[in-house]
Amino acid sequence: MRERLTVPDHTVAEREFLPARSSWTFAARFNVAAWQDVPAIRRHAGQSEGVMLRWGLIPSWTLGQPDAQGVLSVELDQIERGDAFRGAWLCSQRCIVPVSGFYTWQLTSDRYRQPFFIRVMDRMVFGLAGIWDRWVGEGDDVIESCSLISVPANELMADIANTDQRMPAILRRKDYERWLQGTPVEAKGALRPYDARSMQAYPVSPRINSLAHDDFGLIQPAQLDQLRA
Repeated sequence: MRERLTVPDHTVAEREFLPARSSWTFAARFNVAAWQDVPAIRRHAGQSEGVMLRWGLIPSWTLGQPDAQGVLSVELDQIERGDAFRGAWLCSQRCIVPVSGFYTWQLTSDRYRQPFFIRVMDRMVFGLAGIWDRWVGEGDDVIESCSLISVPANELMADIANTDQRMPAILRRKDYERWLQGTPVEAKGALRPYDARSMQAYPVSPRINSLAHDDFGLIQPAQLDQLRA
């Protein structure tokens, strides 16, 4: 699963997820990379809240200064077994990251990695399942961070991302509350490959490969003569 997302404006995210309270402030972005802050919905004191979390989970038990990167994603079958995630999972520290799409790369026959933009049709924003944790350092420094959950790729993703047979766990609207509030068994039941018929994918410009670019043009379909521009 490649590490690039697109994020909607926070007003769009709030209309979708209706947090009871929020401390997030963010604008639409088209090139969100690993280890940057991402918006997230989680439960706190019995209510939903919108917060900003760093993408790259740092376990709460980490001693000293944490790794500068953290863990970006965790496969479904590793949530309960991986040392980095077990504590957060057992404490039901689950979250939803609102996105408008994400990118993946296809390895072509001439060994060129062609970027594709992936979205859910007829939805301006959708939620990716995540897990979060809170690290507190000796000087009371605090980092709240998250990892995205990955599941086996559906037909669309397996065909495009032909070197990576995983995809982000896209939540159906009816599973939002089950993921945030359900028991671990119930929450795991919400994690499945999303219906490929409800998704769209198309090639985009390799401009996405540089973090110097973050504009609407990144998600526009690329013409054949632009693909390696």
